[in-house]
Amino acid sequence: MKRLLALVAAIMALTACGTKTIQDLPRGKASAEMDQAFDNYLKAVEEAGLEMHSVMVVQHGKVVKEIWLGDAAPDIPHVLHSVSKTFTATAVGLAINDGLLSLTDRLVNFFPDKLPDMDLLPEEERANLEAVTVRDLLTMNCGHQKEPSGVRNGDKDWVEAFLAWPFTHAPGTYYCYNSMGTYVLSAIVQKVTGEKVVDYLTPRLFEPLHIEKPRWEESPQGINTGGWGLYLKTEDLAKMGQLFLKKGRWNGKQVLPAAWVDEASSYQVPSVPSGMDPAKGPEMVETSDWVQGYGYQMWRCRHNAYRADGASGQYIIVIPEKDAVIAATAKVNDMQKEINLFWDYLLPAL
Repeated sequence: MKRLLALVAAIMALTACGTKTIQDLPRGKASAEMDQAFDNYLKAVEEAGLEMHSVMVVQHGKVVKEIWLGDAAPDIPHVLHSVSKTFTATAVGLAINDGLLSLTDRLVNFFPDKLPDMDLLPEEERANLEAVTVRDLLTMNCGHQKEPSGVRNGDKDWVEAFLAWPFTHAPGTYYCYNSMGTYVLSAIVQKVTGEKVVDYLTPRLFEPLHIEKPRWEESPQGINTGGWGLYLKTEDLAKMGQLFLKKGRWNGKQVLPAAWVDEASSYQVPSVPSGMDPAKGPEMVETSDWVQGYGYQMWRCRHNAYRADGASGQYIIVIPEKDAVIAATAKVNDMQKEINLFWDYLLPAL
């Protein structure tokens, strides 16, 4: 009987280890207030008709609430859309730390063989293109009036098509959300490191955080798409948020330079998304999380928070004043409504 009990105990221990390992974030107990708030939040999600796939709340380094809905599951990677941008920017920051890049490096110097015929460009456009820096790409201020469209069609070289798109504004003066600009950042990292972004990040970011090497889509030129196309699990997103919350430190090791984390997550430029009247930006400061400013491929939020943000409701929200992170995946049309429910129900309970 004793042997049988010992065997059962051993099996239970192995099962527990298989479910939660040292690679996961530690789990903590939610307060009674958070338990009630989370229940109320889920009811509000249902009433709003939002298709949430997962939500994970981390506070003081421990997961206090987590849920997966529909077909989502803890071990299934989720499409991240533009949350991918934050990971590409992180690769840029690491390359800068490795001495391979600088924020002031000029775009034209990386791809001299892919430039349009500069003699045929209007003088102002040529000057604008020649002035674009790595920082301009990071802050979505490279000078395009609108994001290059159609450059992913056919057999076009994506970098070449990006460089041929009219640079109608002086770099650093005009915000234009630009996923292709992030692709170009991915191409720059690959050019200076000799590795695709996903491979460059593996020993420097993914392995220290115990994130299994993810899938990341590529262009026909064999370059990670950068601005989209990355797949990770919800807990991986929470880990990335926790890494930023702790200024780049993970288990006592400085994985990212603290100065880079501060810069990337700080207000660098004003942000008025495409389709929004810039004149209405100031009056929307109290109600919109899209006019709080933009960092290096990260958005500022209300409540002095900041986030990685992907289409259809993918979020890594870092809330320093609460020592908290919210990671979420979804398929929603109204992303402001999704984030409003975090502020209305979860924030007060943190």
